[in-house]
Amino acid sequence: MHILIIEDDIDLGFSLQQALQVEGISSVWLRRVAELPLPQEATQFDCALLDLTLPDGAGLEVLARWRRAGVALPVIIITARSALSDRLAGLDGGADDFVIKPFETAELIARMHAVLRRSARQASAVWTVGALQIEPRSRVVRLDGVTLDLSPREFQLLLELAREPGAVVAKGALAQRLEPLGDALDFAAVEVHVSNLRRKIGAERIRTVRGIGYLVAA
Repeated sequence: MHILIIEDDIDLGFSLQQALQVEGISSVWLRRVAELPLPQEATQFDCALLDLTLPDGAGLEVLARWRRAGVALPVIIITARSALSDRLAGLDGGADDFVIKPFETAELIARMHAVLRRSARQASAVWTVGALQIEPRSRVVRLDGVTLDLSPREFQLLLELAREPGAVVAKGALAQRLEPLGDALDFAAVEVHVSNLRRKIGAERIRTVRGIGYLVAA
């Protein structure tokens, strides 16, 4: 999982990044609206943690701008504001969840996984795609009940394709998501990982859409 943290509090931002890293979750931490990625660049993240009060703008305005641009990135508002009106404004404005500071990191991570499941249209912690069962939190994949031995890159590749079975994921998007904190992988490396994954889960389960990318069969 790759998370965008938008939080101006230095202590909280630092502690959040450290806690997420322990859970194997990578993140980018930004403190100002001016630093935020363009709406079309937000798709490189799995979820955003958004503070409502930022030095150069309001979190709700950021959220509204993203939603107007068609950005479907799951957003969890993290704020010290506890009034019902604030919660309703956040949820009505397109937020997926609302967490009041101070909070327990374990609960926040559980809520992140919950919104990720909903965005992937999965009802439980185990994603089911045909004969495949995927457990994002434990990073386990089973095929007809048999656990598969996937490399970290193969697991991440399958997870990205399984977010929306039957939908094409561009090769460029996969290249960036497989290396979220560095330079995107070259396309040849992506093709190698796809080939290796096909051998393990069955070639027919991953289809190539020529000139665009790949999809996992629904």
